[in-house]
Amino acid sequence: MKKLSIYIIVVQLLIACSAPPKEETKTTEQPSLDSLLHQYHEERLKLFPMDATMAGDNRYNDRLPNNITQEYRSQLKEFYTRYRDQLTASDRSKLSEEDQMSYDILLWECDIALEGLAFKDYLTPINQFWSWHLMAGQLASGSSMQPFKSVKDYDDWLKRLDVYAVWIDTAIVNMKKGIAQGYVIPKVLIKKVIPQLSDLDHGPVKDHLYYNPIKLLPADFSAEDKARLTKAYEEMIQTKIIPGHKKLNDFIKKEYLAAGRETSGISALPDGKEYYNYLIKQFTTTTKSADEIFALGKSEVERITKEMEAVKEQVGFKGDLKAFFAHIRTKKELMPFTKPEEVIAHFNAIHEKMKPNLAKLFDKTPKTPFEVKRTEAFREASASAEYNPGSQDGTRPGVFYVPIPNVKEYNTLSDEDLFLHEAIPGHHYQISLQQENTSLPAFRRILGYSSYAEGWALYTESLGKELGLYTDPYQYFGMLSAEMHRAIRLVVDAGMHTQGWTREQAIQYSLDHEAETEEGIIAEIERYMAIPGQALSYKIGQLKIRELRTKAEQELGDKFSIAQFHNQVLDSGCIPLKVLEDKINRWIESVKKG
Repeated sequence: MKKLSIYIIVVQLLIACSAPPKEETKTTEQPSLDSLLHQYHEERLKLFPMDATMAGDNRYNDRLPNNITQEYRSQLKEFYTRYRDQLTASDRSKLSEEDQMSYDILLWECDIALEGLAFKDYLTPINQFWSWHLMAGQLASGSSMQPFKSVKDYDDWLKRLDVYAVWIDTAIVNMKKGIAQGYVIPKVLIKKVIPQLSDLDHGPVKDHLYYNPIKLLPADFSAEDKARLTKAYEEMIQTKIIPGHKKLNDFIKKEYLAAGRETSGISALPDGKEYYNYLIKQFTTTTKSADEIFALGKSEVERITKEMEAVKEQVGFKGDLKAFFAHIRTKKELMPFTKPEEVIAHFNAIHEKMKPNLAKLFDKTPKTPFEVKRTEAFREASASAEYNPGSQDGTRPGVFYVPIPNVKEYNTLSDEDLFLHEAIPGHHYQISLQQENTSLPAFRRILGYSSYAEGWALYTESLGKELGLYTDPYQYFGMLSAEMHRAIRLVVDAGMHTQGWTREQAIQYSLDHEAETEEGIIAEIERYMAIPGQALSYKIGQLKIRELRTKAEQELGDKFSIAQFHNQVLDSGCIPLKVLEDKINRWIESVKKG
């Protein structure tokens, strides 16, 4: 992520406002598992309508969260408790193998959600990386997941903006409570939020980001609808959006900044240690301890360093590894572009180059279309490359977004690796195949577990040579650099949040071990400060998938099929790592008996 994939962030962040769920009519007979899963999915979409929007289900496009209120959190607690109780009342042993997997996944969903509701993350609702003011802006641009094709689409977005305006007020109230109770984010992060809000807290209305949908009004709208919607959007921006962002920005500049903490890690919060342990479990779907992850990270950094040294020698560079990092950061041959469209064409060329080998590794490919786009200007300066999923029906393509804030300084070092991770066969294959798999229960077609999804994407980076890429040693070094980046995350994330590391220590450790620019490293470290634990998921997931592949290769020998292994990993959708491991072990045994 590079900024972490937007898909995983959105799935775990954006939860929406709805009326409290109606109580089901009580009967003496327990619903079947299929019925229970269907009910869960349908009721959950009302509570999490952004998940529906992302999947292309437009029934709830007029709903948006006020996800930081006690009322909403109480609804979630009732919802997850009720479904957990109904699920555990059934006899798992009598279910089919596939149904047992669904049982285990739903139980995990309920348990992890209920555990998370014990913490006070709602008191720190704003940061520079993962917050509603950023996602709302992306949706408001008119070129993201929120559709603007019909008159109803335009009216739906106005209704969401009504709730977003209230969310802003709630966020200010919660941050004031957070100051009083010792729940605040680091001062250095608060400073990064201010320019984001400053872009949105003033007019002219017709130049405002939120006015973009009006500039994109479909030609077939009636003159009456065009006039009505134009007036409604102007009024919304003038009376709610601009004043709301100004109020929020003024509060953050005049009050919140002064209250910001100087510490880097979440352990500084009242229940920070316990919360970080929870976040490890949530994001990695494992029971690993912070100390274990910290040690694993250091071990991986040492292993990858040795591989980097070998590439440095291969290209004939005479200095040490740190000097080589500096060399490739500024190597002119790695910065060949003068126009942003050349960067986009470069990624499309990578796709063409690998196509002949894709069929050897994958016999199932998604039907969902795919595009490479430049990141929108309003967030490009602070964004990283990311993937936004297409819709379940394939009418909205999956999009690989590439930020190009300064094309002349755009470095191609990791582009082959980046395309494998963010696009094909990384996030686009995994998410699209999951959404398209109608044999899965509906709730499993939209699930997102960071350790699985990011673990898969990082695993696919290692497939480059098998796909005909990494023929240039610098591109292979780019792959090693990306893997090193994820290994470093284990060290610095756990380091800051449990080992007493400062922001500056984490930055220096990264500078010492990877080729990222200092500016990029600072943004990454501050990301880990803003969303503790999420960055752990990549390497933990990748190592598990690689471990399972190695085990299958060793135990199956000539019976091993890489395409079939990939089918096994992908065809159950996004699942916790323990569930995946159990599935692969069963597959290995079945092939042996074959």
